[in-house]
Amino acid sequence: MQVVVYSQYLKEGDLPYVQELFDVLASHGIVAYVNTPYLQELQGKVDFKTTVGRFDGYLDFRTKPFDFIITLGGDGTILAAAIQVREMGVPILGINLGRLGFLATVGKDQIATAIGLLVEGGYTVGERSTLHLESEPTLFGNTPFALNDFTILKRDTSSMITIHAFVNGAYLNTYWADGIVVATPTGSTGYSLSCGGPIVFPDSNNFVLTPVAPHNLNVRPLVIADSATISFEVEGRTDNFLCTLDSRHEIITSDNKIAVRRGDFPIKVVQLLDDSFLDTMRKKLNWGVDLRNH
Repeated sequence: MQVVVYSQYLKEGDLPYVQELFDVLASHGIVAYVNTPYLQELQGKVDFKTTVGRFDGYLDFRTKPFDFIITLGGDGTILAAAIQVREMGVPILGINLGRLGFLATVGKDQIATAIGLLVEGGYTVGERSTLHLESEPTLFGNTPFALNDFTILKRDTSSMITIHAFVNGAYLNTYWADGIVVATPTGSTGYSLSCGGPIVFPDSNNFVLTPVAPHNLNVRPLVIADSATISFEVEGRTDNFLCTLDSRHEIITSDNKIAVRRGDFPIKVVQLLDDSFLDTMRKKLNWGVDLRNH
C-alpha cells in the first residue's frame, strides 16, 4: 500500500501525533510519501523508521499508484488536498488535528485504529459532489471547482452589494446583502451553516443558496437541485468584489460573467465502518446532550 501524507503546516503540539502516524504506517509496511513543504518542516523533528518519498502535487497521481491520501489538520487541509487530487479519485482520510472537523473525523487518539481499519478493509468510500465555476474572463486557473462552497462577497466597503441570481437563465431574486454562498451538501456544514443555512446530507444532490446578512429579512436560504445552473450579476458602490472557491479567492468586477453548476467529478472520502454522517453530526454539534444533567 502507498499513501500520501498531506498537511499545510506543522504545529509543535502535534508532533507526538505525527510521529505516531509514521510509526504506525511503518509497522504495517505502508510506503508513505509526504508533500514537499511539509516534509521539509518534519526533517529533524520526526524519526522516520523507513524511507519516505516526496509528493509534489497533482501530476504525481498520474505516475504513482497511491491508494489513499491521509491529511493531518482540519477540514481546510482536506479542501487543500482535494485541489491536488482533482479527478484522480484517490480517497482522502482526514485525521483531525484542528477544531471541529466535519470532514476530518478521525481523532488524535484514533490514529492506530484508523490505519488498522484501512489495512483490514474496515471502511467504505463515499463520494462528495463538487461544484464547478464557469466565468468570463476565466477565474481560478485550471482548478475552477470547490468541494465546500462558492461565494460572492463585498470587499472594500461596509455598504451591502446587490446580487441578481438566475436559475437556468430564469430570474430568481435580487439579494441586497453582504454576499451570497452556494454550498454543496458537504459545504452545508461550513460557511452556509453559520449564515443560517440548513444541514444537507452528503448524498442529497443539491445546492444550498444562502444569503450573507441580507437586508430583506424575508429572504431565506434555498435548496436547489444540483442539476441546475445558477448564474449571478453583481453590482455595488465599489468596482471590486470578492469571489471564493473554498479557501481560494479572486477579485471580480461587475463585468465578470459568473455561473456555477455541478462539478464534473466527485471527491472520494474514506468513511470508517464505526463512524457515519449521523455520528459526526451528533458528536460535532453535541446533539442529544443535555448539559443540565452534568
